[in-house]
Amino acid sequence: MPSEFELIRRYFSRPTPQAVLGPGDDCALLAPSAGCELAITTDMLVEGSHFLPGTDPRQLGWKALAVNLSDLAAMGAKPRWALLAGSLPEARAEWLAAFSEGVFACASRYGVDLVGGDTTRGPLNLCFTVLGELPVGEALRRDRALPGDDLWVSGWPGLAAMGLACLQGRVQLKEALAKRCLAALQQPLPRVELGLELRSRRLAHAAIDVSDGLLADLRHILDRSAVAAEVGAAQLPSRPAGVDPAFARQCQLAGGDDYELVFSALPERRLELAALAAELDLPLWRFGRIVDAANTRLTLLDDDGQAMAIDGKGFDHFG
Repeated sequence: MPSEFELIRRYFSRPTPQAVLGPGDDCALLAPSAGCELAITTDMLVEGSHFLPGTDPRQLGWKALAVNLSDLAAMGAKPRWALLAGSLPEARAEWLAAFSEGVFACASRYGVDLVGGDTTRGPLNLCFTVLGELPVGEALRRDRALPGDDLWVSGWPGLAAMGLACLQGRVQLKEALAKRCLAALQQPLPRVELGLELRSRRLAHAAIDVSDGLLADLRHILDRSAVAAEVGAAQLPSRPAGVDPAFARQCQLAGGDDYELVFSALPERRLELAALAAELDLPLWRFGRIVDAANTRLTLLDDDGQAMAIDGKGFDHFG
């Protein structure tokens, strides 16, 4: 069995051209670009809470990094560096080779250098810290939504939740849809390009990534911005054929693991956002609007425009 340092050298040491000094010393040395500030986030994936036992290690390596990059995307930051801390029940060469392959596939796709980290023996637990950069004062934030803004969401919210339900045997999906949903769950695509364009073109006021459920994460924008919202369920993507409509809607509104971006923008920017969607080949859905703060922070409208009960609250580790 390889030692801790041999394990790091063999599976997690690659060139780090964006770092002043990469792995191998007590600290990495990093230099942000002139005129930029750092965006830093960390996220943990724990076996049994965030992924099922026996999850494919290559997919897990991709996802462990991707979910952190999604936070950078929500701020409009360019990914630069990552650190990985993890506990492993055992150092199995086959598992580590596949896991590191997934990590570096994601890192290469989004231009990230892995510059350090730590390993120890214990239950399977993976924690990335990622750093990005963006021009000083230009970050997309949760506290900038304004009354009158449109609300938008990218991609196909709800697919990952349906994929998890499929894995858990709670729903049966046709083969093509099951494959699509499992891909959304197991190998999410952080919307880095979208976040960069929203920030650089000044198209969005506030933004957040969807990790715990569309409505749950939207509430963070509403709370931080001290505003309210009206959301139209009929304005979200068409629910897949052959799936119970109530279940599909619940997945869209309250399912987690989407890693899409929700953002607010002026109505005058609709044509520019439509053009950006075509440019990125990524659907953008206008699903509601920001209104002045009220007693009800969030109003959900059904397909007929009538207020409806909000059943799902989204994922909460301690809820």
